[in-house]
Amino acid sequence: MTTVGGRDEVQRSDASQLRVVGRPLPRTDAAEKIAGSTRYAADLALPAMLHTRLVRSTLPSARLVRRDTARARSLAGVVAVLLGEDVPHNEVWVDVPGQQTEVRALKARSQVLATGRVRYHGQPIALVVAESEDVLAEAEALVDVEYEELPGVFDPEEALGEEAPRVHEDGNLLAEWHIDSGDAATALERAPIVIEGQYRTQFVDHAYLEPEAGVAWLDDDGVITIRASTQVVEHFRDIAAILGVPQARIRVIAPYVGGGFGGKEDMTVEPYLALAVLRTGRPVRMVWTRQESLLARPKRHPMRLRYRTGAENDGTLVAQDIEILADTGAEAYLGALVLLYSSVTAAGPYRCPNVRVRARAVYTNHPPCSAMRGFGAMQVVFGCEAQIDELARRLQLTPDEIRRRNAIREGDRLPVGQQIVTPIWLGETIDQVLRAAGPRPEPSRPHCRVGRGIASNLQPYGRLVWLQDTAAAWIGFQFDGSVTLRCGVPDIGGGQAASLGQIAAEVLGVDPARVTVHFGDSARTPLAGTSTATRQLYMSGNAAHLAATRLRDQTLDAVAEAAGRARGALRLGPGGVEGGGEPIALPRALELVRGLGVPLEVLATFHGPRGRAVARDLAAERVFPDFTVGTHLADVEVDCDTGQIRVVRYLACHDVGRAINPQSVSGQICGGAAMGIGSALTEEIVLESGINLTAGFFQYRIPTALDLPDIEAIALESGAGMGPFGARGIGEPPIGPPAATIANAVRDAIGVRLTELPMTPERVLAAIRAQAHTDPPRPAPTGP
Repeated sequence: MTTVGGRDEVQRSDASQLRVVGRPLPRTDAAEKIAGSTRYAADLALPAMLHTRLVRSTLPSARLVRRDTARARSLAGVVAVLLGEDVPHNEVWVDVPGQQTEVRALKARSQVLATGRVRYHGQPIALVVAESEDVLAEAEALVDVEYEELPGVFDPEEALGEEAPRVHEDGNLLAEWHIDSGDAATALERAPIVIEGQYRTQFVDHAYLEPEAGVAWLDDDGVITIRASTQVVEHFRDIAAILGVPQARIRVIAPYVGGGFGGKEDMTVEPYLALAVLRTGRPVRMVWTRQESLLARPKRHPMRLRYRTGAENDGTLVAQDIEILADTGAEAYLGALVLLYSSVTAAGPYRCPNVRVRARAVYTNHPPCSAMRGFGAMQVVFGCEAQIDELARRLQLTPDEIRRRNAIREGDRLPVGQQIVTPIWLGETIDQVLRAAGPRPEPSRPHCRVGRGIASNLQPYGRLVWLQDTAAAWIGFQFDGSVTLRCGVPDIGGGQAASLGQIAAEVLGVDPARVTVHFGDSARTPLAGTSTATRQLYMSGNAAHLAATRLRDQTLDAVAEAAGRARGALRLGPGGVEGGGEPIALPRALELVRGLGVPLEVLATFHGPRGRAVARDLAAERVFPDFTVGTHLADVEVDCDTGQIRVVRYLACHDVGRAINPQSVSGQICGGAAMGIGSALTEEIVLESGINLTAGFFQYRIPTALDLPDIEAIALESGAGMGPFGARGIGEPPIGPPAATIANAVRDAIGVRLTELPMTPERVLAAIRAQAHTDPPRPAPTGP
């Protein structure tokens, strides 16, 4: 174990000595998911179960003049219709960092059900509870809502104007962050090369297969139990506050989640299910339609990025001046924190002595924006990597040369002030994709052009250090030597629970098939925090490792005493307790342990690094626990007649520290890359004056298997991460580079930079027509 930054430890491990970790074992959830037998959140039918649905605003900005529920309540089969006045505590408060305390309050509020006014299309106004879903549909139409339409604001720059309509009473600026490292203005004045660029990203939906859903009931002890598709079982505290009941009277269960990607980090169905159970005392089911999910679920923040990048004639970066404007929609949610991630990572994985960042998140009357895979660190890659690519072209350097020359290294400091304390393998990721790519493909038709692009990114894993993050795990031997592990981690499809089992099996020397993991229950498993921020392997993995290590050590200590063997010779392995003589079968060894009164179980809590909260002006020794890097490469073919972009080949390389399960790691890399390719080329929530026009997947184009190449995942194992056995998080990093990678490849193919996402055929054709010349420039080589 190596001590880093005081309390933190990097667990070094020799891959050749690992027995279970590093093997591509079938995940414990794989068979049932393939068979279609997994019971997701709403796949539960209870006697006398009711159904519930929200009545949502049809306008993006309006005063609620009248809300009449009489006709709906009189409909046969309707059990209740609730308004905001029926909610015991209708306001939910959200912490908003990124403001000066003397200027603005550090909290924002939203309502469970809107009362005085609505601020976005789809905002919940009423909750209908009925005996059947057919009755719900009829009752929803009978809730009479009279609006007085109010002026709205639908452009983040206009929202900052003095005359702009106010989305909230205290103004339209939600949060802002400043970073000042060195003197960017002076450095840019003196720089012989300056590259300027403006970029835009779009509203993106999470588009998970399982929509927002759940079932809730009142158990025999009077506890409201909510089985929901969620990334956060700790929402039981928020629900208790809304209902005005003790936290111990709310239980949240997260079964296997059919995709989250940040979209189920904020509450979705949970408070509404709890309200319905509180009012009726009966079991209640709620499932949002796909149209509801696309309509009102918080999206990825669209951002406007302005970059000025200065460099020496040899390509060495000397300055970056970056402005970020994020449309956070009508509610705060996690917008301030998303913007913080953008600010910290905006300068990319590169050394630069002079960096200025000015970032603002602004309220508009668009649907709210909040957490989504990449959490703000994804959008800025599109701008930063375009700048690096254009700098290479200006200096006639290859894209890999410019990145190697400026690659951040262990010991360097980020613009925010945090020192990199673990090895950064950026150069190695570049080497790997170039080596694997081979020669460029040839165009398939005369009117097509082929280009190659690469892009790199820097992504934190683990939550902000000032959140004082913790995760707990309980682990115990059964008398027969099998192992039970309990941890409150929600498994959102990334194999979170299976990874914990593999870690425990490695430490305790047992067959992974003899480890059972119980997860995602706020009342029955130790709390482990959110399945967000690429934190669960780091936090819960370390908690499970810590608990298993303590259990192993106390078990071997007791066996040494009871059997009269030297402690240093003993180890747990397939034969039970091995060393110092004949192996002792594990069940027999556990009898010896029990005979000494030594427990067969351990509860352990892992504490992440601690830090001090930051204000608007970001400057800190520590913001995140650690970072990881990756590089992607794409070969694309652009049809100059239709504007169609076809990704011919795609490679994604990331330093994962240690692959606990290589199969799961490959799945995360390929899935993240595929999701990023969708954002790059086809996906967009379309809004018109605040009205969401995207009603289903027939309009929101997720790439299918026919649209994607075989994504080649390359996992490098530096063994230098802060997770168990030196692992790094890999859930979010792969979604960062795809848009920039493809944009750089398209630039290479047609000689024009696309600066707005998604890169649709229409935008490609417009860019081609805008060229000042018709012949493409000679492509810049990207490798040997």
